[in-house]
Amino acid sequence: MHLQESVLCSTAAASSSAGPGTISLHDIQTGTVLASFKQTNASPNCTAFVETRNAQGGFILSAQPDKSILNVYNFQKDQISLKIVLPEKLTCIAMDPRGTYCAGGTAQGRIYFWEVASGILYHSWDAHYRQVTVLRFTPDGSALISGSEDSGVSVWSVSRLIDDETQNELPLPYCTLTDHTLPITDIVCGIGSFPKGRLLTSSVDHSVKLWDLSSQTLLTTFQFPRSISSLAWDVTERIFMAASRDGSIHQVNLFRQRDTKSGGQFTEAVGGAGVNDIIRVGEEGREAQKRRLISVDQPIMALCISLTSSHLLVGTENGLIHIYDIPSHQLLRTITTHKGFVITHLATMLKPPDLIGHINLNLCVGSAADAKDIIPVKHVSPFQRMRDPKTREAHDVALLLPPQKMVLEDDWSYDAEEFLRDHAFFVQPSGTVTTPGTDNLTLKSKVEDLEAEVARLREQLGKAKSVNNMMWDTIVQRALHQESGDEPAESTDDEPRRKKGRV
Repeated sequence: MHLQESVLCSTAAASSSAGPGTISLHDIQTGTVLASFKQTNASPNCTAFVETRNAQGGFILSAQPDKSILNVYNFQKDQISLKIVLPEKLTCIAMDPRGTYCAGGTAQGRIYFWEVASGILYHSWDAHYRQVTVLRFTPDGSALISGSEDSGVSVWSVSRLIDDETQNELPLPYCTLTDHTLPITDIVCGIGSFPKGRLLTSSVDHSVKLWDLSSQTLLTTFQFPRSISSLAWDVTERIFMAASRDGSIHQVNLFRQRDTKSGGQFTEAVGGAGVNDIIRVGEEGREAQKRRLISVDQPIMALCISLTSSHLLVGTENGLIHIYDIPSHQLLRTITTHKGFVITHLATMLKPPDLIGHINLNLCVGSAADAKDIIPVKHVSPFQRMRDPKTREAHDVALLLPPQKMVLEDDWSYDAEEFLRDHAFFVQPSGTVTTPGTDNLTLKSKVEDLEAEVARLREQLGKAKSVNNMMWDTIVQRALHQESGDEPAESTDDEPRRKKGRV
């Protein structure tokens, strides 16, 4: 199957008269619409998705701002597959990369934590004093990170949230990052398993802070001329992009070139000195600022970097999606399909193999109905609105096991020559060098010679046994007649008599 990168975007109505928005998939190379899922008006940070992987179809979650409803979509159907009634309206949601757990934040600072397959509400607790603005899972799904309007960032261990022994206790955060002074606007997690990894947080206080989760310390503070609303971090963690609502995007390099005394150059990391390490972005000079600044001239609502870290995708308040080349900052193309709406979410992903209208499984699939049988959609149960200890104790989880078809190909069948060659290779002593004479025919002839020699030895062994039996019978008869005084009679039988009991 040909891998193709696509853009997933969520839109919301700019006004009440514009109608509902959509969730769409676009081809990143051409900008054409691959699929569209309607009836949604998700706000920023209120869309989450899981890709199709491990023979299970992916799905999309979209929290509605005007009602306590969570819409569930799957890639095999262009309509809502499930509507989940929530305990209250959510201001942000997040799912772990495997789609096992879902978290939602509220305007009162409360966080809900569900298991997707069973719908069990593991915990709901007052995590912040004010509205929860953003939720993120670490790449391995081991920690949940929450940001709030109270300027705090809390890191929660997932293992503690699902622990049955602590279900009646108030969850305590793994750590709390409190160096910001105004509401948190965005959070980006770096690569690495929890707690090893770094974290980027942005705030209305014009700053972006880089944290180390293992030591729970602040590494560097980047101060910008305006407040930052969106962040994007490349997978190598060499640069990050920071966007403001006024349309300016700053590229911040986390490395720099230094000159040596011998006239050479070397690369060193930027920052890391702690609380007092403040880097002011935008004061490097006009030429340096021009090289690291992208001006969109439109309010920016969403930001992301492509899977190859070569393209920057910018979603605007006017419904446009601009695609820039990161090294040159050149505008490559603009997707204008959603003009008049607000882009609230942007992400890149591989084109799902079970995407409606684009079934490409290379598994002899005849129709979309056949694709559902081959790639079943990952199960999503209605979420509990209140905690139920009995349901949690039963803990029934519905799993879809895809059919596994065993295909035996001719490439795996052994013929006689291949078997003899491989057998000779594995049984030969270590260090033995194969000579040109040890080909298949030579080995086969040697085996036949050995088998003939074994047959000849068996025949000689049988003759020796017959002679031995005849001699034994003769000696025994003579000994018996000597004791009785009679002469032994000569045997007239052609075949010698065998002693009873001897084989």
